[in-house]
Amino acid sequence: MSHCVKVFFVARMVLKMSSKIIIDTQTLTRTLARLAHEIIEHSEGYEEVYLVGIKRRGVPLAKMLKTNIESFSNLKVHLGELDITLYRDDLSEKYSSPQLNGTQIDFDVTNKNIILVDDVLFTGRTARAAMDAIIKLGRPAKIQLAVIIDRGHRELPICANYVGKNIPTSSDEFVSVKVNEIDGAFRAELYKNS
Repeated sequence: MSHCVKVFFVARMVLKMSSKIIIDTQTLTRTLARLAHEIIEHSEGYEEVYLVGIKRRGVPLAKMLKTNIESFSNLKVHLGELDITLYRDDLSEKYSSPQLNGTQIDFDVTNKNIILVDDVLFTGRTARAAMDAIIKLGRPAKIQLAVIIDRGHRELPICANYVGKNIPTSSDEFVSVKVNEIDGAFRAELYKNS
């Protein structure tokens, strides 16, 4: 396991945090393949799957899942990108002028089984915002959630249908899934105050 020290700027405070890799590239690749197989198994009787990546890191993860599902099955996979910025319940606290990245969903969500894809499930607030954003677009038959890491500490009654790894954390820890398209790396890291 690799260790390093990173500095984060949070609300004008400097936090010194140490990090360690908790899921390496090879394990993360296998985790995505396993999640794809689980989605295929639960999609029996369907010809199509509708994946919606939650921006930012959920989008490249959804693209990887799409590739895996299509290579492991005959399912047609539709892909969308969801910006939840305006649906966050902490919008006024976190963002004085929110930056919108745009939702790109080229299919009607009504009566579809939608699988939201995100990197980390923590309090459940991101998933709730994503559900609100999807419901604003139509009335899906079902909404499911796929995450790479479930770290616990829920503040809302939300549970993922597909979980790559359960990694219990303390409240002073932070989990980050890195993806090549955004971070130039593909792994998961755990950060702790040092």
